[in-house]
Amino acid sequence: MGAKDRRMASRLAYHYFRMGNAAGQSEFPLQLAIAEFLCSEESTVAELLLPALYPAIHAPLDEKVALLEKHTPFRFLEVFPLLDQLSAGIDPRRFVLGLFEQPDLFLRLRPRYAANVIATLERAGIDFRRVGDFTVALPNGTALARIPGLAGNYEVQDYSSQQTGRFFRASSGESWWDACAGAGGKSLLLLDSYPGVQLLVSDMRGSILRNLDERFQAAGIQSYRQKIIDFTKKDTAAVLGREQFDGIILDVPCSGSGTWGRTPEMIAAFQAGAIRRFGALQRQIAGQVVKHLKPGKPLIYITCSVFAEENEGVVRYLQDHHHLHLEHMEVLQGYHHRADSMFAARLIMKRL
Repeated sequence: MGAKDRRMASRLAYHYFRMGNAAGQSEFPLQLAIAEFLCSEESTVAELLLPALYPAIHAPLDEKVALLEKHTPFRFLEVFPLLDQLSAGIDPRRFVLGLFEQPDLFLRLRPRYAANVIATLERAGIDFRRVGDFTVALPNGTALARIPGLAGNYEVQDYSSQQTGRFFRASSGESWWDACAGAGGKSLLLLDSYPGVQLLVSDMRGSILRNLDERFQAAGIQSYRQKIIDFTKKDTAAVLGREQFDGIILDVPCSGSGTWGRTPEMIAAFQAGAIRRFGALQRQIAGQVVKHLKPGKPLIYITCSVFAEENEGVVRYLQDHHHLHLEHMEVLQGYHHRADSMFAARLIMKRL
């Protein structure tokens, strides 16, 4: 299979997965044609199998959905499982419509390099749009590595993920802990915004922390601590003792349901029982982490889930069982920006 054929196969597969279970028991060729009609502006498959509808392939997505529901087995509300379990603040219809659009590639520009990035993209003829002073969106798959003069000037970070920085509100000299640091995106956002912060990063996977080291090195960040902590196997006191922090970022493992526009194969594959398992894991991790939060200081709880049990449910647990006061929580509605959807909450440890 040549490169062109591989690209076509990948496109067809991704479009098919975006439908979830909405095409019912119809035959596979028709399902593929429906997917192509929804997700493409031209398609031989859709033209062949949906000839009466094909002239509307350039219509707005809402109109294409209405046509398909009228003339085919397609049922829009069956695309995404468990709509009744979405967090408050999510528009179910707009959210599901967003699943049919490939999310953009977002760059967070380092402030002192922002002008250079914009000028370089313009010189290279790259299609992009400004989303904020230090954020640009590009078509997914843009080959940034081939553009000279950009290394170290930006971080790849989804728009909603960048918005979690509004919840940090740190001060120079404070000690912060990114407890489930992963690849370090939130840590880099914290340090770029508040360079005087003293940071500890941790994760259960040593390989991930090695990747984080490389990313920090590329960003010129050297002053931070690192620990491997598996919250499912040991008490944090065994690693941290009685250490306490001025702020904790807790971007917990979750269903990832807010990112399924990037991984549409998960839409139909996801099982409802996983929500309960993730919720239990999140409560377990959060319960350990907050023991290391100073009174009057913030826990920033973050997921890339759209399910209430992983979001508001964990916030209620922290309020009811761990002496935390909710200052603000918000669903970050990525579907308005061709981005992921996320959840963030800022909770303050009460002074007892």
